[in-house]
Amino acid sequence: MMRLEGKSALITGAARGIGKSFAKRYVQEGATVAIADIDLARAQACATEIGPKAYAVHVDVTDQESIDAAVAATEAKAGRLDILINNAALFDLAPIVEITRESYQRLFDINVAGTLFMIQAAANSMIKAGNGGKIINMASQAGRRGESLVGVYCATKAAVISLTQSAGLNLIQHGINVNAIAPGVVDGEHWDGVDALFAKYEGLAPGEKKAAVGRSVPFGRMGTAEDLTGMAVFLASDDADYIVAQTYNVDGGNWMS
Repeated sequence: MMRLEGKSALITGAARGIGKSFAKRYVQEGATVAIADIDLARAQACATEIGPKAYAVHVDVTDQESIDAAVAATEAKAGRLDILINNAALFDLAPIVEITRESYQRLFDINVAGTLFMIQAAANSMIKAGNGGKIINMASQAGRRGESLVGVYCATKAAVISLTQSAGLNLIQHGINVNAIAPGVVDGEHWDGVDALFAKYEGLAPGEKKAAVGRSVPFGRMGTAEDLTGMAVFLASDDADYIVAQTYNVDGGNWMS
């Protein structure tokens, strides 16, 4: 049985990585999916790869007009918006004494404000349609704790967890469930950049941090994007109707809360 049959979803940052895996799985589960990304060409290529139930939409989550246009494009294409996944995010790290205002502002603009105003736009669409909906935010184990070199990113993901709680409590009156997923360390192309940053500040050889991080996961390896798709389907399905304002760890046992 397909668990999202007939549903319309919009996934930000979906042209690659975790977002792309979510999109593939959602289509397999019967949903029509807007591949929403700042890189429209890559989003179009992703949609073509996935098939006719996926289509590309441009979105810059730091720009309100772009957010509103992406939601409107989804309504025009699919008739309505049932599911939003706030997946678009940016990572950076530096010691506290080297954090720049530019890096701080960019991370908060994308990771926090982008999440908030995508929630707002999607919720307005769902309220107008009157059918409720599901909103899933991508948090992180980094939002559960501080990390020496990752102060700003950790703070943004802590804010996502808090926004999930507040939005969940506020929007359930409209039949809109807001919850979040907190991944642990997920392998992918972004980890080359993450590993290089850690190498710079911790004096490590390339690949050393990534290997150590993988060994530290109780499950025995880093996560994959596909490891997260089951929770993303569950939280978007009718089985999650009574779940409100929660953040679920999907991290191989890295963090318990």
